[in-house]
Amino acid sequence: MPVAAETNAAVADGSEITIRARNLTKVYHTGEVDVHALRGVDVDFAARELIVLLGPSGSGKSTLLNILGGLDVPSSGELYFRDREITAISEADRTKYRRDHVGFVFQFYNLVPSLTARENVALVTEIARQPLEPAEALELVGLGDRLDHFPAQLSGGEQQRVAIARAIAKQPEVLLCDEPTGALDSQTGVIVLEAIEAVNRELGTTTAVITHNVVIADMADRVIRMADGAIASVDTNARRLQPADLSW
Repeated sequence: MPVAAETNAAVADGSEITIRARNLTKVYHTGEVDVHALRGVDVDFAARELIVLLGPSGSGKSTLLNILGGLDVPSSGELYFRDREITAISEADRTKYRRDHVGFVFQFYNLVPSLTARENVALVTEIARQPLEPAEALELVGLGDRLDHFPAQLSGGEQQRVAIARAIAKQPEVLLCDEPTGALDSQTGVIVLEAIEAVNRELGTTTAVITHNVVIADMADRVIRMADGAIASVDTNARRLQPADLSW
């Protein structure tokens, strides 16, 4: 449960920082209207940390994750991966940053239907620097016995775990998950969260999970709440609950 609210989203215990963002803003221009998706966001993600981001639709959660992952660029502000300023690099280098260092998991699985689970994961391992074997990645998310099944032969939760295996097979330092349980029932959602927690624990991957489900916050090291494009609060959990212990 949350025990300490911080004044900003900085890591307080001196842990090695994987991602550091300062004064991020994002403004979308729609005709004559400016939409301020982010309003001066400061955030640090530490190595091996599991963060949950909460907030209503339109609060800026997905925009923030897209910028942190190099899928989008801010209107202003600075983003660092370790000591490298990502906001100062070319689009080609940003593509390399995404490919080499960041894994993404979304609400919808985006698997290739004509490929098996193993083959879907292999799409990533063929271009990664130091990949896991596809079978090893699938074993890590509990699908070691489903390697040769096609997406149509898998449940929704199993398909999402294949998507997680695909994201982590390149051994990224950062895993960004946007509503990974949003399309799943609670029982299946817990299984998917167990896979995400296992990746964070066993690979040491800095992990951020966007969710509307406040219960999921109890499995995090820190909980960041967003509102109107800004960070409203940051809480640190005294201990992380296991997904199976969450009361949905």
